[in-house]
Amino acid sequence: MRVDLEGKVAMVTGAAQGIGKSIACKLAQNSATVILTDIDDSRLQQTTEELNCRFSSHCQLLRMDVTKPEEIEASINRILTDFGKLDILVNNAGVNTLDHRVNIDQFPHSEWQRILDVDLTGVFNVSRLASRPMIKQKEGRIVNIASIAGLVPLRLQCVFTAAKAGVINLTKSMAIELGSSGILVNGVAPGSVLTEGTKKLFYSSDAKFHESQKSLLSHIPLGRPAEIEEIAHTVLFLVAPESSYVNGHILVVDGGWTAGYLREF
Repeated sequence: MRVDLEGKVAMVTGAAQGIGKSIACKLAQNSATVILTDIDDSRLQQTTEELNCRFSSHCQLLRMDVTKPEEIEASINRILTDFGKLDILVNNAGVNTLDHRVNIDQFPHSEWQRILDVDLTGVFNVSRLASRPMIKQKEGRIVNIASIAGLVPLRLQCVFTAAKAGVINLTKSMAIELGSSGILVNGVAPGSVLTEGTKKLFYSSDAKFHESQKSLLSHIPLGRPAEIEEIAHTVLFLVAPESSYVNGHILVVDGGWTAGYLREF
């Protein structure tokens, strides 16, 4: 898929690896200027250098923690100083838990707060500040990365489910509030995606829940997890000039997982 993003300035959070890296790559490949943000300095540097080498694009890196409003404000001010505008925001930064797949009565409060701070409040923090220059421009695109867990709750993931459900309705609320300023706000809800995190959980021989892999895939009509590039293509569609009347939509990318019951009864 090719779209014309020439002259557009985009910021992607959590862009050092995984889905965020693939999104940044896809935007750069389609001629956008991309500012990659993350808290992983070494990977962020490596990814930015890789994109500049591959696409001869103007990519910049900014270390930014989405839980710290002062870092977000400094990053956006830097973007505005360097480029004069911000056209696209992709709120991708997120975390989950590997060690606390337990019922709510056993779930640690500290882990609840850590995940909410990044996955939900982080989206609010960045969107709150990034939307301001977009309002002045009377134009912008915001894409929030949610999850099917925010639409159909998953067991033993109470905080991730709650956070992503919040992201989904925050996305719709933002679409209502910002649409009159020419800003389109949409979300992407992936299912199981082949990332480093899911490999540690399911998709490697030494994964924590390797024995559950077959059961997990049996609920997906396509019988496989998504590749990270398939999520990036979806984001590219939502920021493309051709998607100029898509607003407040949550685009599910899950291979049919949430379409209905796959198994027979």
